[in-house]
Amino acid sequence: MKLVLPNPGLDDRIPSYDDLERMDKEEAGDRPKWDNKAQYILTCVGFCIGIGNVWRFPYLCQSHGGGAFLIPYMILLVLEGMPLLLLEFGIGQRLRKGSVGVWRSINPYLTGIGIASMLVSLLIGLYYNTLIAWIMWYLFNSFQSPLPWTQCPLNINGTGFVPECEQSSTVDYYYYRGIGTSGKAVYVTAILPYIVLGIFLIRGLTLKGSLNGVKFLFTPDVDELMNPTTWLDAGAQVFYAFSLAWGGLISFSSYNPVHNNCVQDAVILSAITGFTSVYAATVTYTIIGFRATAKYDKCISENIMTLSNTFELPEDNITISNYEAALIRLNSSYPDIVRGLHIKTCDMQTLLSEGVEGTGLAFIVFTEAITQMPGSPVWSVLFFVMLLCLGISTLFGNIEGVVVPLKDLNIIPKNWPQEAVTGVTCFVGFIICLLFAQNSGIYWVTLFDNFAGSVPLLTIGLFEMISIVYIYGIDRFNEDLKFMVGHKPNIFWQISWRFVSPLVVLVILVFYLVTQVQKELTYLVWDVNSDNFPSLTSVPYPSWINAVIFLLAGVPSLAIPVYALCRFIFVHCKKK
Repeated sequence: MKLVLPNPGLDDRIPSYDDLERMDKEEAGDRPKWDNKAQYILTCVGFCIGIGNVWRFPYLCQSHGGGAFLIPYMILLVLEGMPLLLLEFGIGQRLRKGSVGVWRSINPYLTGIGIASMLVSLLIGLYYNTLIAWIMWYLFNSFQSPLPWTQCPLNINGTGFVPECEQSSTVDYYYYRGIGTSGKAVYVTAILPYIVLGIFLIRGLTLKGSLNGVKFLFTPDVDELMNPTTWLDAGAQVFYAFSLAWGGLISFSSYNPVHNNCVQDAVILSAITGFTSVYAATVTYTIIGFRATAKYDKCISENIMTLSNTFELPEDNITISNYEAALIRLNSSYPDIVRGLHIKTCDMQTLLSEGVEGTGLAFIVFTEAITQMPGSPVWSVLFFVMLLCLGISTLFGNIEGVVVPLKDLNIIPKNWPQEAVTGVTCFVGFIICLLFAQNSGIYWVTLFDNFAGSVPLLTIGLFEMISIVYIYGIDRFNEDLKFMVGHKPNIFWQISWRFVSPLVVLVILVFYLVTQVQKELTYLVWDVNSDNFPSLTSVPYPSWINAVIFLLAGVPSLAIPVYALCRFIFVHCKKK
């Protein structure tokens, strides 16, 4: 049974197969094309593999029981990510247009999908650019020894350290106080991060306690699999990891030869994305294990010193190896004295699962661990060069996802040079980004990260699948792939496109909205009055922030139905 909605005039809006063959030859000198397949794949890899793979994915693993998060992530990567990725690759290559042009060709009422993708690319690009600015600040300050965040800054009169910093760690202080050529560039920006990650993995595995972190990552907490939030976060992370629904992948694939094997490309990119997520998480957890072990040893050493001084024990009477037994012995003999010492609880599992939300994983955990490594400036430079490459390669796709739709919508004249269009777009983005340069900048970045890349991406992804399967027609799309690749997609793709993927995305979207509505919206702040400073505490957002959240999540999501409604009214008024 075929279920395809009426779509009059579709054949007139899309090129025939003969037209595609002719366009492929005629546009050889006019329309940009990839120099080779490797350049295209590396550009897609650079676009998909961003800063979030270093801090967002490992943080989610840490929040959801380590290895327990890997299971739903990999399942949804196959059932949700791969099918939608091939849809974007295939439709972009078939219609040879950007995100707005593709959906307008399928049906003018669907133009809102492209507009929504453009808005998401713009919003995500804004705060991504801010992260890159922070990375550059850290990078430029890494060319010195010792690293500036190794010790606290002096107070105003130079007689001591800043009290706020003395109460926290130096890294925490520096963090919360704030601070056509793309195709060629990806050979560096896409490949270099893997080399640096490999270097960090080798170095990380030599650090004391690194295997504690790796073991924590790959040991699943089975109870977390029963937690719906784990699956919701995994589903949202798949969209984020693949850069799905941003519009950039559709634009990239439109520059491919008409007979490029986009099915193979989708499988390759899916495998690379899944591997990179686990690879980056493994590197991160060697550092987390090292950091947790250092904190554990420090905690034990402080307790040993307290016990030794109190009971006037000989030096080396209590060591890390016999600490537990000694504490039990002293506690049984002198319970009142031991109770009054306020001995710290030193637990390795607690330290390993001690989450640092969002960008803090990169700017706090890594930098703190690096300060404890020999030759720390070298490691710091390597780390922030890697983050810079990851950020810039993602921004290439973000800019493409904004510039191409602006031309397709005739907001910017098509006869403008590409350099001028990109320059104007970046300048406007720079002006808006000044929002993140305020003292409250970190909170704005967190707000954008939480809401600009969640509901809008799921909504756009759902509409993309519905549009291709039930409006463009999945049978027509199968024939397109047969023409371009040489064979029809197998049964896995058919079942995924028609039933599984739309259902999975719909369930995740509905449950995500329900959970967001039911809970109070809060954000994390540094609690300077806490006895355990530095520590984070949750405080509710002010009521006016709901308007900002609506702009970030609501406007891109509603762009799809609102544009369709406006066009419907315009067409009917024009007829009258």
